Amino acid sequence: MTDTIAALRRAPTTQVGARRRVAVLIFGLIAVVCSIVISLSFGSRGVSVEQVVEGIGAWFTGQTPTDIGALAVQSRIPRTVLALLAGAALALSGALMQAITRNPLADPGILGVNTGAALAVVIGIAFLGVSSALGYLGLALVGAFITAFFVYFVGSVGAGGTTPIKLALAGAATTAALSSLVAAILLPRQAVMDEFRYWQIGNVGRADWETMAVIVPVLVIGTIVALLCATGLNGLALGDDVATGLGVHVGRIRVIAAIAGVTLCAAVTSIAGPIGFVGLMVPHAVRQVAGPDQRWLLPLSAIGGAVLLTLADTIGRVLGSPGEVEAGIITAFLGAPVLIAIARRTRLKAM
Repeated sequence: MTDTIAALRRAPTTQVGARRRVAVLIFGLIAVVCSIVISLSFGSRGVSVEQVVEGIGAWFTGQTPTDIGALAVQSRIPRTVLALLAGAALALSGALMQAITRNPLADPGILGVNTGAALAVVIGIAFLGVSSALGYLGLALVGAFITAFFVYFVGSVGAGGTTPIKLALAGAATTAALSSLVAAILLPRQAVMDEFRYWQIGNVGRADWETMAVIVPVLVIGTIVALLCATGLNGLALGDDVATGLGVHVGRIRVIAAIAGVTLCAAVTSIAGPIGFVGLMVPHAVRQVAGPDQRWLLPLSAIGGAVLLTLADTIGRVLGSPGEVEAGIITAFLGAPVLIAIARRTRLKAM
């Protein structure tokens, strides 16, 4: 038993040393702090360092500042917190999906999970009159799980079983079909369109503490479950037969990790809309610098996703001032070249 656990902890083999990983972790934590400061400082109104300090201090003490810059800082705190949570959850979800499918193109957006959650929310708004955060969360979970199961089933049919390309094609086709259904439901319903318009693009600008209180417990549970699966996912990277030989319950690990990944994605989508490419870009970037060991890859991906989405939201506010460009548009602009670069790699099947 001791030898088996040690083998799983070593798997997969990597040349990346512990010092390098610790350095990446420290750099990531510093980047989180910097992204928070940048998010609070920049937007349609620029603020000084003193106003940032005053706004944060007044928020901690429950006071309302008189300075307009400090007020702007306070108004940015909820969306900054949501950007951190959503980015971390999406990146963690993408890392889980890439690990359990051994598919470098796996991402909640590419596999259609985001769109499935969005369709369920649209149906709830249009036909069931759902308007609460809890209702959105429940519908998003149902839509995300149904879509994930469907895409995996379609990607597994035929000769050769499940392959990265088949899963990506199944996800792309499903996303296109579900997007058409969303449009068909929205077009003749102006009121639903107005409710859904900003949410559809993917943004964190409508964040508030009451809504976040609904999804935070779900995100915490999903994150804990994901991190507990790290050692088992290391075994899966060696192949099902080797993992089984090492004592890993392959099917159980896949199901638990998939539930955690889909839940994280659905919870974020229910409050921020479908934000794509975070789950694709961040795990790949982290894997390049910290190696494929899931015990490091998962937490570092969460940190990287938090930084990426927070900065994307800030860039959108600066570029669109006095309005804003939604964070989902910024991440899509950044993610499309990354997707093309990954798809061109000749070692796609070797992951």
